[in-house]
Amino acid sequence: MIEITAGVVHALIREQFPEWSDLPIQPVARQGWDNRTFRLGDELAVRLPSAEGYVAGIEKEDGCLPILAGYLPLPVPSPVATGRPTADYPFPWSVRRWIPGRTVESAADVDRRRLARDLGAFLAALRQVPVGSGPVGGPHSFFRGCHPSVYGHQVQAALDMLAGVVDVAACQAVWADALTSAWPAAPVWFHGDIATGNLLTTDGVLSAVIDFGTCGLGDPACDLVMAWTYFADDERKVFHEAIGLPDDTWRRARGWALWKALVTMAGLSSPASADFQNQVLARVLADPVAH
Repeated sequence: MIEITAGVVHALIREQFPEWSDLPIQPVARQGWDNRTFRLGDELAVRLPSAEGYVAGIEKEDGCLPILAGYLPLPVPSPVATGRPTADYPFPWSVRRWIPGRTVESAADVDRRRLARDLGAFLAALRQVPVGSGPVGGPHSFFRGCHPSVYGHQVQAALDMLAGVVDVAACQAVWADALTSAWPAAPVWFHGDIATGNLLTTDGVLSAVIDFGTCGLGDPACDLVMAWTYFADDERKVFHEAIGLPDDTWRRARGWALWKALVTMAGLSSPASADFQNQVLARVLADPVAH
């Protein structure tokens, strides 16, 4: 990770886009792990990868988002310009239109059942976008869109480390169930990081979806993990109905949710609250959503 300050951003803007050099620059309140985001005046935002491993996401978004936007029922980020690396900041970076709203993570007035329905409808629409020359899931998407077995070695390592902390046999059963099927159709678009910090709301209603850095073409199972990371029992059922995907896709989705909870709890992934991951794991083990 590299330190990215408002001063660094101002220098980049002044050098490469002097027409915006007089606009105020402020970091957003909630920063992501992969990128740092700064407000640029009232209508723009600057998005900068925090490490080399996330550069592919910025470049991909700048190419894919204008295509996806024309087919989706909700706003997504709109790239305005792409910046060059410099001696002070070594990666490409992007300027986008600012999308107002509060993240699901920070909003206190979210209509959760409506969110389940609206998010399911958005993901169903995303699957219908023509694939064109979109990128097939792989390293650029951290293997979202691929089969969850790609992370089998991490699941086993995490279970070895968490023996005595988690129900290893129950986890192994869920993981084995996730590996019994594969996406049987042509690849479709997936987002790759459907999470509370990447969903914007207005007056408690889903109003935009952001952060497409891990998007691509492949198996959409990876986009269903919010069934366990956020939604409660009845909300999961609403989400399931709105998504319109077969039960075997949900078994792979459950595997994705299990993997993330385990590797985070074992310290093999980005930091997160141990209490939160324990809650996610409990929901994963208790509720398959589909049978």
